[in-house]
Amino acid sequence: MILRIFRFRLYPSKAQIRNLEQTLEDCRYVYNILLANHKRTYEETGKTLSEYDMNLALKPLKAKCPILFNVHSQVLQNVSKRIKDAYHNFLARKKLGLKAGLPRFKKYGRYKSITYPQSGFKIERKKLYLSKIGSVNIKLHRSIKGVVKILTVKRMPSGKWFASFSCKVKEQPMKKPIKDVGIDVGLTSFAVLSDGNRIKNPRHYRETEKKLSRLQRQLSRKKKGSHNRNKAKVKVARLCEKIRNRRIDFLHKASDQIANNYEIVYVEDLQIRNMVKNHCLAKSISDASWGKFMQMIAYKEEESGGQLIKVNPRNTTQLCSQCGEIVEKNLSQRIHDCPHCGLKMDRDLNASKNILRIGQELPKYTPERKLTSTSSQERERGKFDLMNQEAFLLVER
Repeated sequence: MILRIFRFRLYPSKAQIRNLEQTLEDCRYVYNILLANHKRTYEETGKTLSEYDMNLALKPLKAKCPILFNVHSQVLQNVSKRIKDAYHNFLARKKLGLKAGLPRFKKYGRYKSITYPQSGFKIERKKLYLSKIGSVNIKLHRSIKGVVKILTVKRMPSGKWFASFSCKVKEQPMKKPIKDVGIDVGLTSFAVLSDGNRIKNPRHYRETEKKLSRLQRQLSRKKKGSHNRNKAKVKVARLCEKIRNRRIDFLHKASDQIANNYEIVYVEDLQIRNMVKNHCLAKSISDASWGKFMQMIAYKEEESGGQLIKVNPRNTTQLCSQCGEIVEKNLSQRIHDCPHCGLKMDRDLNASKNILRIGQELPKYTPERKLTSTSSQERERGKFDLMNQEAFLLVER
C-alpha cells in the first residue's frame, strides 16, 4: 500500500467561505495559545508538552471561548499535532546542521488549512459534506482510489479553495516495454534519456517573468492595508499559481511517460540545495524542478512495480560512454568529442549513457534498497523530507 493525494477544487458559497475563514482563524487562535503554553512549560520546567497534553488543554479552552464549539473536535486536535510536527521538524533540521528556527506564532491570515484526520467529512453526489461547515460544491474531475484516510481543506493565496484526500492505494504492477533507462536532467533540455529521447525544457517561469515583475512593481506601489493593495496581491498570487499549475502539469505528463515505459530508472543523486547556491543558475534550476520530477517518477514507479535508483553523479558528464576515458569540458561545450576513441555526440546523451552504465553496475535490487541513499546523513535527510512533505510518495495531482 502506498499513499496518494487526490486534489479537487471546491466552490463554497459566500456564507460557507465566511465559515471556513472563521474556522481558520479559530484554529490560528488555538495554535498560538497552545504554542505559548508549550514554550512557557519548557521555560519553567525544562520539559515539553506532548500532543496528548495539548489536547487535554482544549476542553478548558473551549469553556473559556465558546466559539470554538463551532469547530469540529478533530480539526482542533490536529492543531496539537501540527505543533508537535513543527518541533519535530526543528529538531530534525538542527540535527542535520541545516538552518533551523523554532516554531513561531501565526499572525492574521497565516493559517491556511484545516485537517479532518479521521471523520467529519463525506462525499454526497457532487458535494463534500464538512462537519460544522455544510455541503460544499466540489469538482470531482476523477474518481478517488483506495481508502480515504485524511482530508485537508486549504485556502490558496489566490482565494481558491481545494480539498486534498490522502488515500492508501494498492500497487498495480504493469508490464513495461523497456527495462532500464538512464536520465540526465539539465537546463538546455529538461531531460535526455539514454535511448536518445529528449524532453524539452518549457521554462514556465522564464516565459512569464516579465509579466510577473510588472504585477509585483504595481503591488509595491500600493498603500499597505488598502483594498487596492489586496487586489494587486491577489493578481500576483493568481499568476504565481498559474505558473505552478503549468509546471506541475508538465512534470506529471513527463513522469507518466517515463513510468509507463521503463521498469528501472537511473538518475543522478543531485544535491539541488547546493546547486541553487550558484546565483547564475539558481533561477533556472528552481524553474526546472528536478527534485519534484524525480519524486514523481519514484512514487509512480513504485505504484506500477518499477523502481527509481539514484547513482553517484561524479564525472558522468566528463567520462566517455564508449571508452571510459575522462574528457574534460566546461558548461559551454555542448558536444562530447572524445580524442581517444573518436566518439562524438551530445554531452547530455553521453551523460545519460554513463548514468545507465553506473546504475547497472550497482548490486541487484532488494526491497531494503527501495530508497537508496549515500550516507547516514542522507538517510536522516530523507526521513526529514518524508516528514516535511507529509510523505515521499504523497504527491498532489
